[in-house]
Amino acid sequence: MDIASFIKEIDAQIAKLQHARTALAAVNSASPQKRRGRPPKKSLPLLNALTKRRTLSASARAKIAAAQRKRWADQKKAAKKTS
Repeated sequence: MDIASFIKEIDAQIAKLQHARTALAAVNSASPQKRRGRPPKKSLPLLNALTKRRTLSASARAKIAAAQRKRWADQKKAAKKTS
């Protein structure tokens, strides 16, 4: 056998192996293994969108603070009546 025939056989084997590799890669990508546990944050775009921090205006913070102070005052009044 001469070198040219060896090269042809090697090329044929390389072509077969490349074909087998592409077939296996297609099977592997079609059915990836299922991950266990909680998915990483970067794969949850909806959750990241929901947990985005929003800022309040100064007047809105003042209204919330006033409402909370009123609730606390009502609680104190109710506690004094019961004791």
